[in-house]
Amino acid sequence: MVAPDAPLIIQGGMGVAVSSWQLAREVSLAGHLGVVSGTALDAVLARSLQDGDPGGHRRRALEHFPDQEMAARVVERYHRPDGRQGRPYRPNPTLTVTPSTAAIELSVLGNFVEVWLAKEGHDGLVGINFLEKIQMGTPAAALGAMLAGVDYVLMGAGIPREIPKLLRDLEAGRTGGVTIDVAGATTRHVSTIDPVSVMGAHLPQLRRPKFLAIVSLHSLATYLNRDPDIRPDGFVVEGPPAGGHSAPPRGRMTLDEHGEPVYGDRDMADLAAVAKLGLPFWLAGAHGTPEGVVAAREAGAVGVQAGTVFALCEESGLAPEIRGELVAALGRDELHVRNDPRASPTGFPFKIANIAGTMSEPETYEARPRLCDLSYLRSPYERPDGSLGYRCASEPVDVYLKKGGDIADTVGRMCLCNGLMANIGIGQERKDGYVEAPAITLGQDLQGAHRLLKAHPEGWSARDALAWLCSQVDAPVGAVQ
Repeated sequence: MVAPDAPLIIQGGMGVAVSSWQLAREVSLAGHLGVVSGTALDAVLARSLQDGDPGGHRRRALEHFPDQEMAARVVERYHRPDGRQGRPYRPNPTLTVTPSTAAIELSVLGNFVEVWLAKEGHDGLVGINFLEKIQMGTPAAALGAMLAGVDYVLMGAGIPREIPKLLRDLEAGRTGGVTIDVAGATTRHVSTIDPVSVMGAHLPQLRRPKFLAIVSLHSLATYLNRDPDIRPDGFVVEGPPAGGHSAPPRGRMTLDEHGEPVYGDRDMADLAAVAKLGLPFWLAGAHGTPEGVVAAREAGAVGVQAGTVFALCEESGLAPEIRGELVAALGRDELHVRNDPRASPTGFPFKIANIAGTMSEPETYEARPRLCDLSYLRSPYERPDGSLGYRCASEPVDVYLKKGGDIADTVGRMCLCNGLMANIGIGQERKDGYVEAPAITLGQDLQGAHRLLKAHPEGWSARDALAWLCSQVDAPVGAVQ
């Protein structure tokens, strides 16, 4: 059964703050589901404060956080009224299975700020997108988003079977957690958060957001649907062309002449089987056109999730110069997006846009010193003594091998954490003068972006994209006052 307020268009969660609060707010105001990216929002908050908090937006949001002492601690630690003045960003705590108090507080606040700003001054729907692969950050991030009244949580890049219970537990004020995948584990490891311990007397009554699982196959949707304890409120069925991380092909990986994974019929979801489950679903990956919206609805979907047409719009979180280069390359028909099977330390294929001076160029990739300091995609492993260590396939090879890693896993790996930060203009500038290069991701289907550019040669807004996407649909498109 589809709720009457189910959004026709979901603006996808993209990169690190490419799906910015500004973008999500604009989509929400137009009557659709605006989604902020929930990846690395602790670092986004810390770095934005160190840059002086342009516009004062994040400090304005923090003034509305229930625990003002917690907010003040983060502002005091990171805010630089005059900016960094050429200094490197101060590091923020890295994720662990049992994060420090400082790490929890920064994550809670970072997620609260982004959602609060997206929802400021209106009653439209706002969601947040998490990655299953960043398990250690999920409990604190979910709490922060719920404190801001987030309406939807979306999660892909894995099997998000524990998220419905996490959201229910947090709504009830109980300790919530997720099982952490630990290499070589001899026991179960769980990362938890107790909202009462974190917020104390400042904990308000929380409201459970709806949860949409991002899946690539009907079999996964069927699995999640069969048990009420893990059942989501709906699905986003994502095809291989979608941007960012995508599911690898089923069976043995085969590459084409360009070195990209080959997908076949086994990798395509049976939409009729998804529809029979009775839960609302949306289609993503090469559906970002008016015809795509119509086709999705004819297949039984509520609508579509679109990313690329919003990544290139005026409200996108991409740094203006990067967005300008992408749009210019699009106009020259020189923008191409490669599905790289090796780039991501997660092992999932990852889409990389070919733009000069970015990590898409072999010489730029080779020039980067291997290091792992943000560490969002690192994986825990169990040492012989039972303690936990952490490793990332994009860190220095000798360090990775000392931690028991396989050298084959290091080949071609990019530091996506730092690259995605550079995409939005807050890349690290190191003491030795090295400046992190962007690693830009988009969907491989650029048809919608091409057509929008022809209609709007000077660039388009989120509302332009929404009006175009909905132009062949009879369903009413509301606007939030």
